[in-house]
Amino acid sequence: MTKVTLSALVPIALAFGMSVLPAEAQQARSFVSNAVGNDGNAPNCLRNAPCRTFQVAHDNTLNFGEITILDPGSYGSVNINRPISIINDGVGEAGALVSGGNVGIRINAGGADSVTLRGLTIKGIGFGGGAGIVVNSASFVSIENCVVRNMNGGSSFGVTGTGIVFQPSPAGGASSLSVSDTVVSDNQFNGIWVHPGGSGFVHSVFNRVASNHNGTDGFSVDDSAFSGPIWAAVDNSVAAQNVNAAFEAVAPAQQGPVFVTVVRSVAEGNFTAFASGTSGVVSVSESLATGNLHSWSGLTVTSYGDNVVRENSDGDPPAPGSAGPKR
Repeated sequence: MTKVTLSALVPIALAFGMSVLPAEAQQARSFVSNAVGNDGNAPNCLRNAPCRTFQVAHDNTLNFGEITILDPGSYGSVNINRPISIINDGVGEAGALVSGGNVGIRINAGGADSVTLRGLTIKGIGFGGGAGIVVNSASFVSIENCVVRNMNGGSSFGVTGTGIVFQPSPAGGASSLSVSDTVVSDNQFNGIWVHPGGSGFVHSVFNRVASNHNGTDGFSVDDSAFSGPIWAAVDNSVAAQNVNAAFEAVAPAQQGPVFVTVVRSVAEGNFTAFASGTSGVVSVSESLATGNLHSWSGLTVTSYGDNVVRENSDGDPPAPGSAGPKR
């Protein structure tokens, strides 16, 4: 019998441009554990030898792969630069604690990449502030069943101090955000801030999202740095006790249009329930506005006539863009 040794195969593999062994092992599914995880287990991060932090697991997970959380705990901040998912499907509270002006989860993925975050808790703990989830680039980001709260931003309004920031620069292309079954609360500035840059097309959808007790807006869709259209759809969601607006289209006249549609949602206890800038259009249907200082602000806020508007401090006037009654 002829024996072929590995050393004999090496020259043949090299001649065909093949690598004999991978320089770095990576997994399609990596695991993290607060109880028994150790980043020294990288590059494998296996189920029976998990890693400890999101960042090490991310860096050793293949594109389109998944990081699975095995038990509750804080797993540190992570910079995501590839199509990947971070998943907690019921092990308990797991995510990241944020301080020192850092970002809990920062997404700098490719323009064609999709990222999914599910079941995570991102919480600010002071010590210099921070931001919860900041999306700088991606084709599509899905945030599901998450909690983002208590971000502190110091004295200047901006990304730091905001719960979820969606600020891609799609460069003529498109970028989309989907948030569902998520709570964003107690942040110094905006709860959710859609604030892209450059040009292109931006879409955002919010379903069963609560954005409460934030220092400026609950939901802010802002084209002040963007020349293309932005669409935002809000369904079955709540914005309560926000210092400024519950739902707002921040839209200066010189920029592209902003279209915000709010359906089956609640604005309670805010300075303004529904607000729109010059080039923004806010359309409201089957929703409740109550306990706000102002029901409406801006000339392009439209009620479809099937809303409940009562017990607001301004006497519950009709929406300025509505020809019919307020309800």
